[in-house]
Amino acid sequence: VLTHDTLVHGVHVREDEDPADIAWKLVAVNLSDLAAKGAAPVGVLVSHMLGDADERFVAGLREVLETYATPLLGGDTVRADGRRVWGCTAIGRAKHTPVPDRRSARAGDAIFVTGSLGRAMLGMADRGSGSADDLAYRRPRPLLAEGRALAPHVGAMMDISDGLLLDSWRMAKASDVGFDLDRGAIPVADPERADECLRWGDDYQLLFTASPGTDLPVPATRIGTVAEGPARLALDGDTLTPEDGLGYRH
Repeated sequence: VLTHDTLVHGVHVREDEDPADIAWKLVAVNLSDLAAKGAAPVGVLVSHMLGDADERFVAGLREVLETYATPLLGGDTVRADGRRVWGCTAIGRAKHTPVPDRRSARAGDAIFVTGSLGRAMLGMADRGSGSADDLAYRRPRPLLAEGRALAPHVGAMMDISDGLLLDSWRMAKASDVGFDLDRGAIPVADPERADECLRWGDDYQLLFTASPGTDLPVPATRIGTVAEGPARLALDGDTLTPEDGLGYRH
């Protein structure tokens, strides 16, 4: 399983972000993609744009790689003017076949999500406190063990990076099915900002489908049902489209 993500200063991370946190996030978001495939990390290649506090980037890189027992296989360093940019390619080995992907949702399946949505959003206002919300934004934790445990039981699966609604639409479109979501069932970190929690992103929880009676090996919340196609997304019966601002898009 191969995946690649790029972080841009001032776009995906704050301008004054600790480079150690940037390094953590760079690797973690790629490992989250492996988690969504039920894969175990083989290693990563990292591209680093030199600049201020490079020693902090190295410290954060070492920390995340040791935490997830992932070798650094190689990469590149460059120096240039303008916004700093970092890239990471993660290589994983699938632990179950067929490998889960976003094209395998089937009518009649239940839709599930792990965890609670919106913690990274709340962490933006709770910066540096060390709270669960703060760490959810600065140091997301890829659900590698959970992804491997779920892989034999799911239909479709992906991680939530750009917002639950947008990623649900992407899964529905890839599978050519309808996604009927129940707003009241969706676990959110702040009920008063529930709408933002569904759209903000950076959660890195797992969104997946499975037969309704499946005995799931990890805690998850049922948030809806897969319907016959063509592809569509509905929230409490109201049809939504990407033009409704479902989540983060460049």
